[in-house]
Amino acid sequence: MVLEQDDWQELSDDEMQVYSRQILLEGWDLEAQEKLKLANVLIIGCGGIGCTTAELLARAGVGKISLIDADSIEISNLQRQIAYTPANVGFYKAEILAQRLRQINPYIQVESHTVHLDVNNADLLIAQQDLVLDGCDNFSTRYLVNEICVKHHVSLISASAIGFEGQMLMVEGESACYECLFPKEQHVNESLRCADTGVLATTPNVMASLQAHHALIYLGLGRTALKQKLLLWNGLSMQQRILSFEKDVNCTLCQASHTAKVN
Repeated sequence: MVLEQDDWQELSDDEMQVYSRQILLEGWDLEAQEKLKLANVLIIGCGGIGCTTAELLARAGVGKISLIDADSIEISNLQRQIAYTPANVGFYKAEILAQRLRQINPYIQVESHTVHLDVNNADLLIAQQDLVLDGCDNFSTRYLVNEICVKHHVSLISASAIGFEGQMLMVEGESACYECLFPKEQHVNESLRCADTGVLATTPNVMASLQAHHALIYLGLGRTALKQKLLLWNGLSMQQRILSFEKDVNCTLCQASHTAKVN
């Protein structure tokens, strides 16, 4: 994220109080907090991962958060999606979550989109973002998000959770992309979803915390800890592994992006 000098905005006295413990942190300063205030983040999916990630970013002071999810809240969501209560069942996830974020932090902007991300709206929703956080539960959307982020050179942190396990990676700049690691033709099984295989309540929230943390150190400090790396978390063994991977020379997305940039 590149900001011009004229873009800087001072934090108000009230904001300074809200974020005081963060600003006091060694390695984090006022400049990092101001970068958060200027950041635009799109969260795709307001389920187990997205609702927790969104709340953490709102509390930390990310200036503008956009939410997209066409689903309504179901009673089975309440086991793990901590933003919602029984009174919210039947309402749109994105709208209820947006209301909650505004209550938590009145100093930020929140937008909600109760639509499916598809080829007709993806460019418009993604192109102007500083960072996209994907927490959706289906492969077709993940591949579309990856494609549009690569096309517009928008940084992406993709996280997923199922059962007792989760994984996360980052796509940034000229790095390898999601499809380099997971070729589309090898991952067409849409049955690998929480609704079909189950998930422990804590698993998506662990991954959401990791995703939000990575988002903060990227937006505030420019850290790209998981660029071309896959984080694997196992909730039974409590072990975490990080595996490096390279760009696939046969990846059509990366080739197309490189060609477009050269031209």
